[in-house]
Amino acid sequence: MKIFAITLATLASLTLAPTSFAAGDAAVGKSKAAVCASCHGADGMALMPAYPNLAGQNEEYLVSALQAYRSKERQGGNAALMHAMAANLSDDDIANLAAYYASLK
Repeated sequence: MKIFAITLATLASLTLAPTSFAAGDAAVGKSKAAVCASCHGADGMALMPAYPNLAGQNEEYLVSALQAYRSKERQGGNAALMHAMAANLSDDDIANLAAYYASLK
């Protein structure tokens, strides 16, 4: 029973712990987004149904997704294509792209 209580307390602390997140620069992200436009559209609205819209997407989600593609942790769908696209992105590039797409409505 004591182990259960400790485990529950640990899970609760992880769930409630604040996450650190540094917002990127949308203007810089816009300048880096040209290559993304071929699939995700110049305005973040995908050109084909197989690709997701990025305009207005949650910034933290975009950072997480791009980091997962870069590390090849994210699989399925168009992951192989995204692995290649994200491979050379720095943390700053990812933050800036995420800020740009999140700023679009």
